[in-house]
Amino acid sequence: MNNDNFNSMGLKNDLLHMIARKGYEHPTPIQSQTIPIALRGADIIGQAQTGTGKTAAFGIPILNSVVKGGKTQALIICPTRELAVQVAREIAYLGRSMAIAVIPVYGGQSIDVQLRALRNDPEIIVGTPGRLLDHLSRHTIDLRGLKFAVLDEADEMLDMGFLPDIEKILEKCPVNRQTFLFSATLIREVQDLGKKFMQDPETVLIQPEEKTIAKIEQRFYRVSNKNKVETLCRVLDYEQPTVSLIFCRTKRRVDELVNLLNNRGYKSEGLHGDLSQRERDYIMKGFRQGDIKVLIATDIAARGLDIDLVTHVFNFDIPEDPDSYIHRIGRTGRAGRGGVAITLVESSQVRLLRAIERHIDKRIEQAVLPTLAETIEQQEKAIINRLVEISAEPIEKLEVLAEKILAEYDPQAMMAAALKIIVADSPELELAEIDTDFDNTAHIEVPVGKVQGFYPRRMVEFLVERTTLSKKQIGDIEIHSRTSYVEVPMSTADEVYEAFIGYKQERKRQQGFSKNKRKN
Repeated sequence: MNNDNFNSMGLKNDLLHMIARKGYEHPTPIQSQTIPIALRGADIIGQAQTGTGKTAAFGIPILNSVVKGGKTQALIICPTRELAVQVAREIAYLGRSMAIAVIPVYGGQSIDVQLRALRNDPEIIVGTPGRLLDHLSRHTIDLRGLKFAVLDEADEMLDMGFLPDIEKILEKCPVNRQTFLFSATLIREVQDLGKKFMQDPETVLIQPEEKTIAKIEQRFYRVSNKNKVETLCRVLDYEQPTVSLIFCRTKRRVDELVNLLNNRGYKSEGLHGDLSQRERDYIMKGFRQGDIKVLIATDIAARGLDIDLVTHVFNFDIPEDPDSYIHRIGRTGRAGRGGVAITLVESSQVRLLRAIERHIDKRIEQAVLPTLAETIEQQEKAIINRLVEISAEPIEKLEVLAEKILAEYDPQAMMAAALKIIVADSPELELAEIDTDFDNTAHIEVPVGKVQGFYPRRMVEFLVERTTLSKKQIGDIEIHSRTSYVEVPMSTADEVYEAFIGYKQERKRQQGFSKNKRKN
């Protein structure tokens, strides 16, 4: 079996059709290793970071096996409702042509809405531990026909205190199921969970590559989907890159962006798998010679590129695989030179950004989009610098002509005309200000609730005391028995998670101290 190609894996035609429509050209490492094992029927423990393509790694074999109308056949457990919704959305898309029903269930959503959806026995259910256990206790989820159980981001769920819930859920699953466990780290508790609930699991390890990228300035811009192209153009105008490489996730996206940028005056070419070798060679020759200033490519098409003069790498689409991020930005900063790597991040993609930061062990700076006035000023500086550089070259013959022009014509008008010639190939500035008003909040599931003495007022006090949040920054709060949901600014999401993880660890230490004290 050729694991580098979805078509050779023995998958259903309907599924292959949706994989192609999704724009997946080749399996990621976690997919190429996991899918064949899963199709054999084995249990799997996979160590992989968020954003490596692991959702498709377990979603594809599940979709290849489930039968329409065969009741609930797969249960996927996620640590947060954001991830549950994301996983459900991706699997639902891949299963669309087979009419497979994928239902997310999580706290914060109307229980009545979920009950109505569950009455139809969806083939796949994705949910958070607390809400899944709630439905199981109500007997509103029937697991008698279950074929697959998946633990996604198991280490995070254990850090959040969900181990008792997970164990109760798995105990209610049929013994003769297939189980997949995915975790960024294989800590002892994760391994113990695998030993207890899995049958001879095979382990798949995706080892991270070099995690530090020296001399490359990395930053990101928050964008909304509607102004993504305009943001890219504004940054290109401001940065004035000598040679730039822009990455997109799919070849369709490459073609679309090439057309959009060329229509705006940015001379661009695209590089993807549908090009002939002759077309590829022609484009690469123009890029190396400087005739093409902007090259837009997919990850696969960019493999093997050896270009020393790329000053800027742009991630128009943030990569799902953190290693792909390293490969991409490594195209700049060659031969000891510095380089700039810029990533455009939508609200729903912040998790991918955080996974990349953990992978490279470095915080990526969030940049503020330059204003129109700042961009114009930057372009004026670039024009002046270009004039200064040209004036330093031997131009005696032109100096005689310049003296004649200045004597016979209006100097200011002639200077403006010369500048127009210089900037003739430059794209026109986008004169409209770009709307940067987009959803900047995160709805976080935390592992505390009424059992731990948390109510809305206590939650606010805790967050103000343990984080940099003020009362005004805290939005909706929803308290359940052992889990809660809180709305906070996206920029503070990691800080809030860490505060609750620290709180849970403190509670464990205190409980251990109390037990030892009683023994003594």
